[in-house]
Amino acid sequence: MLTKVEEKRRDKLRKSKPIVLDKILKQPDIAAQGKSIAMITLNYEYICNFKCEHCSSDNLMIKTAEDRKKSLERKFLNPESVRDLFDQAHSLGLSHVAISGGEPLSYPDFDQVVEAIGPERFWIAADTNGWFLNDKKAKHLRSIGLDKVQISLDSFIREEHDQFRNKDGAYDRVMRAIDSAKSAGLQVLIMTCVTKQRAWSEEFIQLLEFGKSKDVQIYVTLAKPIGAWAGKLDTVCGDKDIKHLEELNEKYPFSTRFWGEYGNKSGCIAVKRNITITKYGHVMPCPYIQTSIGNIFEERLDTILQRGLDLRHFSYEQKRTCLSGNKDDEFVQKYMPRIWASKEPVPYQLVFDKSDFVTEAKAEKWMP
Repeated sequence: MLTKVEEKRRDKLRKSKPIVLDKILKQPDIAAQGKSIAMITLNYEYICNFKCEHCSSDNLMIKTAEDRKKSLERKFLNPESVRDLFDQAHSLGLSHVAISGGEPLSYPDFDQVVEAIGPERFWIAADTNGWFLNDKKAKHLRSIGLDKVQISLDSFIREEHDQFRNKDGAYDRVMRAIDSAKSAGLQVLIMTCVTKQRAWSEEFIQLLEFGKSKDVQIYVTLAKPIGAWAGKLDTVCGDKDIKHLEELNEKYPFSTRFWGEYGNKSGCIAVKRNITITKYGHVMPCPYIQTSIGNIFEERLDTILQRGLDLRHFSYEQKRTCLSGNKDDEFVQKYMPRIWASKEPVPYQLVFDKSDFVTEAKAEKWMP
């Protein structure tokens, strides 16, 4: 059953983006057929003005002149390739995209990327640290077809957030960004990373209370042992911590991926409801499972999605919580170490074997 908030949003979509609403209404049938209805997280670029303590893309960043030289020798996303990608996504009935990175609002061709995606046919969000998001910028983003901003706030204590983000003034810019985005008519989501220590803190409760007082949705993402925190399991929640968060969710209706999404407790959403596409075209099951299940410069998107769904970990039969964010899960123990040391998404053939597919026939198809 839809919440009143969701009903209101759909009424708004009927007027502003009828093509998007039509796809959303058809997605339950698509999912029932065992096909992906993934939101696409588009890591168009890795440029960023911050150096965050927990950055999941830290290993993918261009940090040296040599890195930059190598990157220019490869195929990488541009507005033209983005248009082709989202033509394919549209034909598959996919409806949502989050432009990420990096810091999207620092991308020189951000407007061209939005235009290439097609605001009339996709619900478009942008992840942001909020630094560049003032009144003028927010109004401009709304005018080019952006629907939503997902603003990171990792502590309700000013000094802690600034330290976590390695940027003095970051907290104050977030508060400004929230007000500017709401004033411009953008939907606002506060994204917050929760470690096992923070899950039990009073500060986290204060942030949840703040979300209620501002009528802003809080989106909780679990700390992951990837990127800058590769292998750092002491920060990652376990079963006990996730159970505590589930109990908190009864009082504070925050949204999350780690048991599904927006109240849909269907298990980890990787591939089924989310994929991440890197600057170089690699398709990952989510931003935190940095294995490549295919590359859009080499294969069609529908082929790549089917391969991902044929892996048992990402199939609709899998009902476990966030695979990469629960240190007690076998996925973190067995599979995540195989990708920790890499600066690139690791090919699926090096992470999984034939036993990881839903059937022997699927295993033979993808790993002959």
